[in-house]
This record gives sequence, structure tokens and C-alpha cells, in this order.
Amino acid sequence: MEYVYAALILNETGEEINEDNVTGVLEAAGVDVEESRVKALVAALEDVDIEEAIETAAAAPAAGASAGGAADADAADESDDDEEEEADEAEEADEADDDEEDGDGGEGLGELFG
Repeated sequence: MEYVYAALILNETGEEINEDNVTGVLEAAGVDVEESRVKALVAALEDVDIEEAIETAAAAPAAGASAGGAADADAADESDDDEEEEADEAEEADEADDDEEDGDGGEGLGELFG
């Protein structure tokens, strides 16, 4: 993450995002710099408009939160129903296990382990 932060600092100060500048920022922050990660970051950001990416990222959560509110409520209702169904199924399974333990048929995994 610190590599991305270094690129953001360089962008904010108007400096060119290149290997030397990114390395300089990271070293100033006391980070043990890996050259391969610096090269990968610089190459990945070569064709990226950072200002546009920041604006797009800042707008996405606001739009997602307003649209997601109703969906979250529906999902919560569905998960409550699912939990009730799972609880009923688990209770039925426990009752079935109790019935099997009473029998002398020798069936079930319990018989394998004595």
C-alpha cells in the first residue's frame, strides 16, 4: 500500500511518477524498497490519469450506498429466513441421529469407532 501512497504523494505535489521519485519517497518514509515492486507500480500507472481515478473512486461509494440500502434490507430479510430454515433442518437432523442411536442395526459412523 505504501507504494501506492508514494505515487499519490508524487501526484499531489506535481512530481513525475518514476522509479527514482517513488524510491525516494519510500526511503524517506523508512520503507525497505523492493525495486521490482517500484518498477511494476510505475509501469501500471503509466497510462492512468490519477486525478480521474480518484474522482471515480470517490463517487462510487456514494452511489453504491444509496442504491444498496434497499438491497441490504432485502438481503437481511432473506438471511433471517435462511437462518430459520437451517435451524429447523439442524433440529430435524439431531432428532434423526437420536433415533439411529437407539437402534441395534449397527449402522452409522459411530459404529466404526466403537
